[in-house]
Amino acid sequence: MESLDTLLAAHRAYLLGWNAGAPASDDLPIYRSEVPHAPLNGVLRVRGHAPGDALAEARDHLDGVPRIWWAGPDSDAGTADALVSLGAVRVARMPIMTVAIDRAAYAPSPDGLHVAEATDLAEFVPAYARVSGISPDGVAAAIEREKAFSADGTVIRLAGRTADGALAGTTVAWLSHGLLTLYFVGTQPEHRRRGVATALTTAALRLARERGVRTAALTSTPAGESLYHRIGFRTAGAFELLSF
Repeated sequence: MESLDTLLAAHRAYLLGWNAGAPASDDLPIYRSEVPHAPLNGVLRVRGHAPGDALAEARDHLDGVPRIWWAGPDSDAGTADALVSLGAVRVARMPIMTVAIDRAAYAPSPDGLHVAEATDLAEFVPAYARVSGISPDGVAAAIEREKAFSADGTVIRLAGRTADGALAGTTVAWLSHGLLTLYFVGTQPEHRRRGVATALTTAALRLARERGVRTAALTSTPAGESLYHRIGFRTAGAFELLSF
């Protein structure tokens, strides 16, 4: 099982792939996608910076876009509390979850559901935007940033389709730092409670296993934790997400 540091490095690499601004520093990696969706603009960690200075720099770089500060195990101790004392607001706690791919529980796909790589961003992005909180007026910017995505790793976009071809769910498989990290796992509202998200997750695990990857990771919302626990994921740490 890869270390927590490796999981965090892969997470940073993915979100920095969305960055449309100046190159990020290692100790205060700030990324700005220009997509009006807070998780796609933010700060990934802080090391060796006074909290007030780091906050001022982040606000300057991210002025005009919704943004998130990921205060996690790779930041200086006490970062979240220090930021709150300076006016930041806690908005969520997201567990960092991981599983050894060979030990995951592989559930069968629902009848009629087919999972395959998606290549049409004009279809794929609006689908995940619909369930991840990206507003309709942010979809065009998200498509452009997906086209321009650049990072040390491989993105594979998976779509689950019903027998009639309807797009029922999505996930993004990020292969980097020797592991699989999942993003944008989501089911369209009219297809929920049929096992679509589980099927997409296990399809991504199989894909990674075929490529020799041993570990998978993701950051989950509290609502998704039980689903991932059933597959075999366990909590390895957590991010506190703050608005600022």
